[in-house]
Amino acid sequence: MNWNTTDLDKINSHCENTLTQHLGINFVTINETSLSATMPVKTTTQQPMGLLHGGASAALIESIASMGSALLCNLKVEAPVGLEINANHLGSIRSGSVIGVGKALHVGKSTHVWQVDIFDESTSKLVCTGRLTVLIKKIIV
Repeated sequence: MNWNTTDLDKINSHCENTLTQHLGINFVTINETSLSATMPVKTTTQQPMGLLHGGASAALIESIASMGSALLCNLKVEAPVGLEINANHLGSIRSGSVIGVGKALHVGKSTHVWQVDIFDESTSKLVCTGRLTVLIKKIIV
């Protein structure tokens, strides 16, 4: 893929003062085919039973996929916005951290479709898998 940047510090600084930062999401790798980010499993990302909250997993999916689309767009004339998200919660985790790995399945002129798999970082067990469809909205200048 032709990313606008592969500078992880720049990508992470773009997320300051957002939900992404509040949840502790940190982008850690970017390569030719994927973008990855970690998220801690702690009180801010757990549900009352002490497990990783499904909404936090969905937020990680959307954060990775949206950032991926932003890195593929010309943000002067295009704005990527989430259109539809789904998440299948396949396992649980109580502590530590997860890593989400996002790959674009489709990069079109008006939509992108991303697959994001979330793994327990210590065991590599699949915790959640999801998909985000992103609308590439033209900005009228």
